[in-house]
Order: sequence, then structure tokens, then C-alpha cells
Amino acid sequence: MIVLGLGARGGVALRAPVLAALAGARLRPADVGLLATLDRRAAEARFRDLAAEFGWRLTGFTAAELAAQPAPNPSRRVAAATGSPSVAEAAALLAAGPGAVLMLPKTTRDGVTAAIAGQDLAAAGHS
Repeated sequence: MIVLGLGARGGVALRAPVLAALAGARLRPADVGLLATLDRRAAEARFRDLAAEFGWRLTGFTAAELAAQPAPNPSRRVAAATGSPSVAEAAALLAAGPGAVLMLPKTTRDGVTAAIAGQDLAAAGHS
């Protein structure tokens, strides 16, 4: 399953930056199965609406859960704002499960940070 991890500043629009991130990874919205984010963001209408528009399941993780997930590009600014040094990458990797790899490291556009993770099929014996 492909997971879109998403972080965003309060009140910014999500759709255009998300579509740009997917295009950058050569993915379509239909390729994504799950939108993962910080629990308080998952409760926001803009996150719920985005997930509903594309038919994605939505899950939220606590800051402590995200902070416990190793992520390659931590940020002190994000840690100060959320309690976790990573939201998008950590959420994507955590939701994708053990053995997940980043297909798209965090990318930021218009106040929205997206990362995409999925299972490493080569490591799982698939080619």
C-alpha cells in the first residue's frame, strides 16, 4: 500500500501541493491508499475532505508516536511546533508498516509538507 504522509501549517490549502507531490513521484491519487498525519490534523475538515475526495483512508498519529519513528529529514522547527521532529515522513513510514521505504522524501510547497512511503518490494522478494 502507498501512504501519503502530510503535514501542514494551519489553514493552508492542501489539494494543489498534494497533487504536485504526487506528480513529482509519478503517482496518481488513485495509487494512494492512505493519508497519514498528526492526530490533530486528521481531525480537521480540510484533511478529512481531501481524503474523502480521493477515496483515501485517513489516520492520525500522536506526536509521541511520530517522534518514535525514525525519519531521515528531521526538523527542529517542526519539533517545536508539533512535538515531533517529523510529521510527513514519520507518518508515511509508520502507516506503511515495518519494512516501508520512502518513495518520496519530504517535499514542501505552499505550507504543506508531503512524503510518500510504501513497502520495499525488492527487499520482500518481489521484483
